[in-house]
This record gives sequence, structure tokens and C-alpha cells, in this order.
Amino acid sequence: MSRSGAVPVTVRGVKLISWNVNGLRAVLKKNFLDYLASENPDVLCLQETKCTPEQVEPLWPAHYATHWNCAEKKGYSGTAIFTKERPIRVEPHIDIGEHDREGRVLTAEYGDFFLVNVYTPNSKRGLERLPYRQRWDVDFLGYLKKLERKKTVIICGDLNVAHTELDLANPRANVRNHGFTEEERNGFTAMVEAGFVDTFREFEKGGGHYSWWSPLSGARARNIGWRLDYFLVSKALRPRLTRAFIRPEIAGSDHCPVGIELT
Repeated sequence: MSRSGAVPVTVRGVKLISWNVNGLRAVLKKNFLDYLASENPDVLCLQETKCTPEQVEPLWPAHYATHWNCAEKKGYSGTAIFTKERPIRVEPHIDIGEHDREGRVLTAEYGDFFLVNVYTPNSKRGLERLPYRQRWDVDFLGYLKKLERKKTVIICGDLNVAHTELDLANPRANVRNHGFTEEERNGFTAMVEAGFVDTFREFEKGGGHYSWWSPLSGARARNIGWRLDYFLVSKALRPRLTRAFIRPEIAGSDHCPVGIELT
């Protein structure tokens, strides 16, 4: 679903933000619109919206065109893209029935790239969904490579994995926990080996930088977190990448916003 905006253009000099809001209706009651006005992104990608457009669009600034992929199950999952420049087209699926019912992917085509907003399935605490997650990783990467044969690709969202030991506070204690299994990490590695660049690691090589914290035990205040939210880009876009950042100071969800800027 979408609401019309400006005429399609090639996007240059753009700031893109991604945020797992863990319920858009809830975060709208907090500081969300103030943050949006302050950050002023050209494109905002959200995951875990857990709502339908009519539940929130009356509250949304009119200068953003809005695009949605809602899960069949109400109050669950969901992705959205809000953009100042209207894309050429927006696709809410990857054409694989097993993966297209939970509102997890939303792809916007611009003149010079595809933007893929994704909320990757969680393997769950007992790893009961790990086999499905492995199928998802293979199929999603195939989808990205298919897009890249046409033009460059930007991927953003909650990928539900800490790629390396630098990407979580307690790696040894989490070796076989969901989000840090060898299988999930290998799925991310496959994306990197396929030519997609982890933008944040182009600017920051050290640890201690996280985008998700457990709501228990004051984990956020103590910065005991995980980096689960990413922007990856095709190698051909690397020369245009000027900045990649995390906004840990922005509250309202158990995740915080992450972003990039391109020339």
C-alpha cells in the first residue's frame, strides 16, 4: 500500500535511516515524531511496525510518501518505507510463498538503486525456527543478487544476527544462542562474500557499538547489547558512502536507529 508523493528521480545526497520500532503505535506515543523532525531523513525504513496504515497515517507528516508491507497476522512483524522522493515502484514480497506472509521485505526501486528494507526471521530462543532461518538466508541472498543484476542494491533492517564477536557484549556466553549461532553468522558472511559491504564497519573497526539491548536488567544503561541492525550496500556504491552511524541515544524501542549517508 502507498500514498503518492513526488515525481520519481535519481536520488543523490541522501540520508537513509532504519529502525526496528517494536510497535509503531507505541513509539508514536513517545518521542518518535520529535526524533523524525530532528533527524530529517530522506528515507526512513521501519521494521516490526505491528500495525496497519490506517492506524497511524493520520499522524504522519504529509511530506513523506508511505509504503507498507503488513503481516497476515495482525499486530505482528511488518515493514514500512517513508520517503520524500517517490520511488519508481515498491514491491512487498520476494515471490517465494513461504516467506511472503509475514510482511518482512519491502523493496523500493529508485533511478540508481534498489532499497531493500528487511526484518529477518528470528530463530527463537530454542532455535526451533533455525532451519527456516537458514532457508530464508539462502533465498533472501538469491533475491538480492537477482536485483543486483539490474542495478546496485542497499539493504537495511534488523537482520537478527550479531555477525562477529565485536558485535555483541558477551560473545562467549552466547555462542549457541539465537542471533549468534554459527549458522546465522554464516548467513551474514555469505552476504559479505557475495559483495555486499557492511557500511558501519567501513568506518568503525572496534567493539562496543550496539543497536539492540535487552529490556531486562538495565542492559541498555550498561551498554550490554548486540548489533543486529545494519546497512549493507553493493560494492559499486562504496565510493558514494560518506558516513554510517548508530543512534544509541534515541529511546522508544529496544532497538535504536541506524543510518548512512550517500553522496
